[in-house]
Amino acid sequence: RKMKEGRFGISTGVGTNGAPTTTTTTTMTTTTTTNIPSWSQAEEDSSLSAQRPIPPNEETKVFSWADVRDIVETNRLDLIRRKPSERVVYKAWCKDILAAYGSITAYMCAERLRWTPLPDAETSGPVFDYGDPTPFADPRDFRTLRNDWPYGSFGPEITHLIVWSKPRIATDPENGLVTPESRKLIDAFVNKTFVQKLELEGSADAVEKVLWFKNWGALQSVHGLEHIHVLVRDVPEAIIEEWTDEMRSGL
Repeated sequence: RKMKEGRFGISTGVGTNGAPTTTTTTTMTTTTTTNIPSWSQAEEDSSLSAQRPIPPNEETKVFSWADVRDIVETNRLDLIRRKPSERVVYKAWCKDILAAYGSITAYMCAERLRWTPLPDAETSGPVFDYGDPTPFADPRDFRTLRNDWPYGSFGPEITHLIVWSKPRIATDPENGLVTPESRKLIDAFVNKTFVQKLELEGSADAVEKVLWFKNWGALQSVHGLEHIHVLVRDVPEAIIEEWTDEMRSGL
Protein backbone atom coordinates (compact mmCIF):
# COMPACT_ATOMS: atom_id res chain seq x y z
CA ARG A 1 0.00 0.00 0.00
CA LYS A 2 1.07 3.60 -0.44
CA MET A 3 2.10 5.53 2.64
CA LYS A 4 3.01 9.18 3.07
CA GLU A 5 5.84 10.75 5.00
CA GLY A 6 5.39 14.02 6.87
CA ARG A 7 5.31 15.85 10.20
CA PHE A 8 2.26 16.02 12.42
CA GLY A 9 1.23 16.20 16.09
CA ILE A 10 -0.55 13.71 18.34
CA SER A 11 -2.60 13.22 21.48
CA THR A 12 -4.79 10.65 23.07
CA GLY A 13 -8.53 11.20 23.12
CA VAL A 14 -11.53 10.39 25.27
CA GLY A 15 -14.99 9.17 24.49
CA THR A 16 -18.46 8.99 25.94
CA ASN A 17 -19.07 7.78 29.48
CA GLY A 18 -18.00 4.19 29.80
CA ALA A 19 -16.39 4.52 33.21
CA PRO A 20 -15.82 1.40 35.28
CA THR A 21 -17.29 1.77 38.68
CA THR A 22 -14.64 2.85 41.27
CA THR A 23 -10.37 6.29 37.90
CA THR A 24 -2.70 22.26 9.77
CA THR A 25 -1.27 22.22 6.99
CA THR A 26 0.86 19.18 6.29
CA THR A 27 3.33 18.55 3.48
CA MET A 28 3.74 14.89 2.63
CA THR A 29 5.48 12.85 -0.02
CA THR A 30 4.16 9.47 -1.07
CA THR A 31 6.22 6.30 -0.86
CA THR A 32 5.28 2.66 -1.12
CA THR A 33 5.55 0.42 1.93
CA THR A 34 4.71 -3.21 2.56
CA ASN A 35 4.49 -5.61 5.50
CA ILE A 36 2.26 -3.37 7.59
CA PRO A 37 2.08 -4.86 11.13
CA SER A 38 -1.14 -6.60 12.02
CA TRP A 39 -1.61 -4.33 15.04
CA SER A 40 -1.44 -1.32 12.71
CA GLN A 41 -4.12 -2.72 10.41
CA ALA A 42 -6.31 -3.65 13.37
CA GLU A 43 -6.06 -0.12 14.74
CA GLU A 44 -6.89 1.39 11.35
CA ASP A 45 -10.00 -0.77 11.08
CA SER A 46 -11.02 0.16 14.64
CA SER A 47 -10.42 3.87 14.14
CA LEU A 48 -12.39 4.05 10.92
CA SER A 49 -15.31 2.06 12.29
CA ALA A 50 -15.44 4.23 15.42
CA GLN A 51 -16.07 7.49 13.55
CA ARG A 52 -19.08 9.28 15.03
CA PRO A 53 -20.99 12.37 13.88
CA ILE A 54 -19.63 15.60 15.34
CA PRO A 55 -22.28 17.48 17.37
CA PRO A 56 -23.09 21.13 16.58
CA ASN A 57 -20.28 23.50 17.45
CA GLU A 58 -20.77 24.62 21.02
CA GLU A 59 -18.31 25.50 23.76
CA THR A 60 -17.84 22.99 26.55
CA LYS A 61 -17.16 23.80 30.17
CA VAL A 62 -13.63 24.99 30.94
CA PHE A 63 -12.38 22.94 33.87
CA SER A 64 -10.42 24.57 36.65
CA TRP A 65 -7.64 22.70 38.45
CA ALA A 66 -10.10 21.86 41.25
CA ASP A 67 -12.52 20.46 38.64
CA VAL A 68 -9.82 18.33 37.04
CA ARG A 69 -8.66 17.00 40.42
CA ASP A 70 -12.22 15.95 41.24
CA ILE A 71 -12.64 14.28 37.83
CA VAL A 72 -9.43 12.27 38.27
CA GLU A 73 -10.15 11.33 41.88
CA THR A 74 -13.67 10.13 41.01
CA ASN A 75 -12.52 8.45 37.78
CA ARG A 76 -14.97 10.41 35.59
CA LEU A 77 -12.39 10.60 32.82
CA ASP A 78 -15.13 10.57 30.18
CA LEU A 79 -15.88 14.18 31.17
CA ILE A 80 -12.49 15.30 29.83
CA ARG A 81 -12.99 16.10 26.18
CA ARG A 82 -12.18 18.48 23.40
CA LYS A 83 -14.50 21.23 22.28
CA PRO A 84 -16.62 20.28 19.25
CA SER A 85 -14.65 22.64 17.00
CA GLU A 86 -11.40 20.99 18.14
CA ARG A 87 -12.79 17.52 17.52
CA VAL A 88 -13.59 18.40 13.91
CA VAL A 89 -9.96 19.38 13.27
CA TYR A 90 -8.61 16.42 15.26
CA LYS A 91 -10.76 13.92 13.36
CA ALA A 92 -9.58 15.37 10.05
CA TRP A 93 -5.98 15.07 11.22
CA CYS A 94 -6.57 11.45 12.27
CA LYS A 95 -7.92 10.66 8.81
CA ASP A 96 -4.74 12.03 7.22
CA ILE A 97 -2.56 10.08 9.65
CA LEU A 98 -4.41 6.84 8.94
CA ALA A 99 -3.93 7.39 5.22
CA ALA A 100 -0.25 8.21 5.65
CA TYR A 101 0.91 5.73 8.27
CA GLY A 102 -1.84 3.11 8.63
CA SER A 103 -2.44 3.97 12.28
CA ILE A 104 -1.77 6.66 14.84
CA THR A 105 0.40 4.20 16.74
CA ALA A 106 2.61 3.68 13.70
CA TYR A 107 2.95 7.44 13.30
CA MET A 108 3.82 7.86 16.98
CA CYS A 109 6.55 5.22 16.78
CA ALA A 110 8.07 6.64 13.60
CA GLU A 111 7.81 10.38 14.11
CA ARG A 112 7.29 11.39 17.71
CA LEU A 113 8.86 8.65 19.83
CA ARG A 114 11.27 7.37 17.19
CA TRP A 115 11.03 3.87 18.60
CA THR A 116 11.39 0.85 16.33
CA PRO A 117 8.97 -2.00 17.10
CA LEU A 118 10.17 -5.57 17.03
CA PRO A 119 8.90 -7.79 14.20
CA ASP A 120 5.14 -8.21 14.40
CA ALA A 121 4.34 -10.55 17.29
CA GLU A 122 0.76 -9.76 18.31
CA THR A 123 -2.32 -7.81 17.25
CA SER A 124 -2.79 -5.69 20.39
CA GLY A 125 0.12 -3.33 19.78
CA PRO A 126 3.82 -2.96 19.05
CA VAL A 127 6.49 -4.69 21.13
CA PHE A 128 9.86 -3.09 21.86
CA ASP A 129 13.25 -4.01 23.20
CA TYR A 130 13.58 -2.46 26.63
CA GLY A 131 16.20 -2.19 29.33
CA ASP A 132 13.90 -3.09 32.23
CA PRO A 133 10.51 -4.85 32.14
CA THR A 134 9.26 -2.59 34.94
CA PRO A 135 7.55 0.50 33.48
CA PHE A 136 9.41 3.78 34.08
CA ALA A 137 12.40 2.05 35.71
CA ASP A 138 14.84 2.72 32.85
CA PRO A 139 14.93 6.23 31.30
CA ARG A 140 15.58 4.66 27.90
CA ASP A 141 12.22 2.92 28.08
CA PHE A 142 9.92 5.94 28.40
CA ARG A 143 9.52 9.39 26.93
CA THR A 144 7.58 12.46 28.05
CA LEU A 145 5.94 14.60 25.37
CA ARG A 146 3.42 17.38 25.33
CA ASN A 147 -0.07 16.49 24.25
CA ASP A 148 0.07 18.04 20.79
CA TRP A 149 -3.72 18.16 20.72
CA PRO A 150 -4.48 19.45 24.24
CA TYR A 151 -8.03 19.65 25.50
CA GLY A 152 -9.56 23.10 25.23
CA SER A 153 -11.72 22.18 28.20
CA PHE A 154 -8.68 22.66 30.47
CA GLY A 155 -7.92 26.04 31.95
CA PRO A 156 -4.87 27.90 30.57
CA GLU A 157 -2.86 27.24 33.72
CA ILE A 158 -2.85 23.48 33.01
CA THR A 159 -0.21 21.79 30.85
CA HIS A 160 -1.02 18.32 29.55
CA LEU A 161 1.89 15.90 29.21
CA ILE A 162 1.92 12.27 28.12
CA VAL A 163 4.50 9.74 29.27
CA TRP A 164 4.92 6.90 26.77
CA SER A 165 6.28 3.54 27.92
CA LYS A 166 7.88 0.63 26.08
CA PRO A 167 7.03 -1.96 28.80
CA ARG A 168 3.35 -2.70 29.31
CA ILE A 169 1.52 -1.35 32.37
CA ALA A 170 -0.49 -4.04 34.14
CA THR A 171 -4.25 -3.47 34.25
CA ASP A 172 -7.21 -5.39 35.63
CA PRO A 173 -8.62 -7.52 32.77
CA GLU A 174 -12.12 -7.15 34.22
CA ASN A 175 -12.39 -3.36 34.11
CA GLY A 176 -9.25 -2.00 32.45
CA LEU A 177 -8.12 -0.06 35.51
CA VAL A 178 -4.50 -0.08 36.59
CA THR A 179 -3.73 -2.73 39.21
CA PRO A 180 -2.81 -1.66 42.76
CA GLU A 181 0.80 -2.59 41.98
CA SER A 182 0.79 -0.46 38.83
CA ARG A 183 -0.76 2.46 40.68
CA LYS A 184 1.95 2.31 43.33
CA LEU A 185 4.63 2.18 40.64
CA ILE A 186 3.16 5.13 38.71
CA ASP A 187 2.69 7.17 41.88
CA ALA A 188 6.37 6.70 42.72
CA PHE A 189 7.46 7.63 39.18
CA VAL A 190 5.30 10.77 39.04
CA ASN A 191 6.49 11.86 42.47
CA LYS A 192 10.16 11.36 41.59
CA THR A 193 9.99 12.88 38.12
CA PHE A 194 7.52 15.74 38.48
CA VAL A 195 6.77 16.55 42.12
CA GLN A 196 10.34 16.39 43.35
CA LYS A 197 11.51 18.52 40.41
CA LEU A 198 9.06 21.24 41.39
CA GLU A 199 10.18 20.99 45.01
CA LEU A 200 13.79 21.46 43.94
CA GLU A 201 12.69 24.57 42.05
CA GLY A 202 11.26 25.98 45.27
CA SER A 203 7.57 25.15 44.93
CA ALA A 204 6.14 24.78 48.43
CA ASP A 205 2.94 23.11 47.19
CA ALA A 206 4.48 20.92 44.47
CA VAL A 207 2.37 17.88 45.30
CA GLU A 208 -0.76 19.98 44.68
CA LYS A 209 0.42 20.92 41.18
CA VAL A 210 0.63 17.43 39.67
CA LEU A 211 -2.05 14.91 38.70
CA TRP A 212 -1.90 11.73 36.63
CA PHE A 213 -4.38 9.33 35.11
CA LYS A 214 -4.48 6.42 32.68
CA ASN A 215 -7.43 6.06 30.35
CA TRP A 216 -9.14 2.70 30.21
CA GLY A 217 -9.36 1.13 26.77
CA ALA A 218 -12.66 2.64 25.62
CA LEU A 219 -11.27 6.16 26.04
CA GLN A 220 -7.99 5.62 24.19
CA SER A 221 -7.32 6.77 20.63
CA VAL A 222 -3.77 5.35 20.56
CA HIS A 223 -4.45 1.71 21.24
CA GLY A 224 -1.67 -0.69 22.16
CA LEU A 225 1.00 1.94 22.88
CA GLU A 226 1.35 2.34 26.64
CA HIS A 227 1.05 5.79 28.14
CA ILE A 228 -0.15 7.78 31.12
CA HIS A 229 -1.37 11.37 31.24
CA VAL A 230 0.28 13.89 33.56
CA LEU A 231 -1.30 17.27 34.24
CA VAL A 232 0.67 20.08 35.88
CA ARG A 233 -0.48 23.50 37.05
CA ASP A 234 1.36 26.82 36.75
CA VAL A 235 4.68 25.25 35.82
CA PRO A 236 7.27 27.47 34.05
CA GLU A 237 7.90 26.75 30.38
CA ALA A 238 11.59 26.03 31.04
CA ILE A 239 10.68 23.10 33.30
CA ILE A 240 8.19 21.74 30.75
CA GLU A 241 10.94 21.82 28.11
CA GLU A 242 13.31 20.02 30.46
CA TRP A 243 10.81 17.25 31.11
CA THR A 244 10.08 16.82 27.42
CA ASP A 245 13.70 17.30 26.32
CA GLU A 246 12.44 19.62 23.58
CA MET A 247 15.53 21.80 23.38
CA ARG A 248 17.87 18.89 22.62
CA SER A 249 15.56 16.69 20.57
CA GLY A 250 14.10 19.43 18.40
CA LEU A 251 10.58 18.04 18.83
